[in-house]
Amino acid sequence: MADPKGFLKVTERELPDRRPVPVRILDWKEVYEPGDSAVLRRQAGRCMDCGIPFCHQGCPLGNLIPEWNDLMWRGEGRTAIERLHATNNFPEFTGRLCPAPCESACVLGINQPPVTIKQIEVSTIDEAFANGWVDPKPPGRLTGKTVAVVGSGPAGLAAAQQLTRAGHTVAVYERDDRIGGLLRYGIPDFKMEKRHIDARLRQMQDEGTRFRAGVEIGKDISWSDLRARYDAVVIATGATVPRDLPLPGRELDGVHFAMEYLVEANKAVAGDQVPNQISAEGKHVVVIGGGDTGADCIGTAHRQGALSVTNLAIGKRPADERPEDQPWPMTPTVFEVQSAHEEGGERQFLASTVEFVGNAAGEVRALRVAETEFVDGRRVPKAGTEREIPADLVLIAMGFTGPERTSLEEQLQTQFTSRGNVDRDAAFQSTAPGVFVAGDAGRGQSLIVWAIAEGRSVAAEVDSYLMGETALPAPVRPTDVAIGLQPA
Repeated sequence: MADPKGFLKVTERELPDRRPVPVRILDWKEVYEPGDSAVLRRQAGRCMDCGIPFCHQGCPLGNLIPEWNDLMWRGEGRTAIERLHATNNFPEFTGRLCPAPCESACVLGINQPPVTIKQIEVSTIDEAFANGWVDPKPPGRLTGKTVAVVGSGPAGLAAAQQLTRAGHTVAVYERDDRIGGLLRYGIPDFKMEKRHIDARLRQMQDEGTRFRAGVEIGKDISWSDLRARYDAVVIATGATVPRDLPLPGRELDGVHFAMEYLVEANKAVAGDQVPNQISAEGKHVVVIGGGDTGADCIGTAHRQGALSVTNLAIGKRPADERPEDQPWPMTPTVFEVQSAHEEGGERQFLASTVEFVGNAAGEVRALRVAETEFVDGRRVPKAGTEREIPADLVLIAMGFTGPERTSLEEQLQTQFTSRGNVDRDAAFQSTAPGVFVAGDAGRGQSLIVWAIAEGRSVAAEVDSYLMGETALPAPVRPTDVAIGLQPA
């Protein structure tokens, strides 16, 4: 156990400061200042090493949180990263991008602010990379079996690393020009600089994983041909079909899906030339959708020099504290102020979009919105409350409906669920023999920890399919859900 009296002596959470807003919106670097090792040790010492550590269940990876909290408190960083890597392939990703359901499940959170698990996690891996403790772990022997992983987001990369280490020859296919999937082009650098992806990819390449960027399966290589070439295939393409808002004026110039905007912005930050880039510079920007993707759009618009940024959410403003109907250890819906929200702009709740209003040139000039009212459990615009918000650029960030399905249906006869996800059995196998599914493609839009957990689990199932047995861990099943939530 860390300090037996730590949670009694230190009762408040301490996190690294964020860089001043006027400074950080001038660049694309991560928003946090370097952490203080003394503060980190104090926070690690607050962990109570509970008899039943609910944080294990709050995290689908089953991270051994009390163990590496204790090790970091003792200053044993090298051992701590070994315990962290035992359950999580990519703590540098989760420590920056995950909303930390483990902290919602922290037992200390019953009557105190929970342990800063996420910050301890990212500090552990950053220290490990800085000290050269993240070594390649190539397999001792090769099995002679081959696996294609399609998609290089967190699920695909986790599956690939586990299967490579098990001795299989693994190739990861990615249709974009760089490996990383949503991590690469969907997440702005101010949340995670891409050097973290590159460092992990170097380790994976040294272990033997092969990467094939710029190859679209279903177009450049058919799914059926890919299946014929490999002993097994893993679909980890994510849920990339955006949820649209088919209202009058949707066709106007200046109305875009959030991912169209973010991908171009990330490519520009990476140094690419992006012809006719969608930019917020000098524009009134409206972001529809109050989630993480919407916040990413807000922060990006600030850095591009938007005149104004307005964020619309159709629902009510969440409570500041845990609601009574979402008791510990459930993950509560609470009002969140992300770094992008601190940087300016206006957030409006109970705002229903009615129409995209254009000018004579066919460009969006405003958004007509109304108050949201609830009728028979449905959220609808309230008549007589319509108003206009100036808008030169509208970004639709309303989530995703599922994976792209046409080529899978036509080339592999893959079946889909009623929710639009790739259908799969209890072993993550699709209706096409030897073709497995991991991450958002099978689960639907979810968290990065679920993607990595599914990647690890599908690797175990593929290994068992190829070899008849497996020693790889499988932290989740396709039907598993987070604490307090219902199956998707």
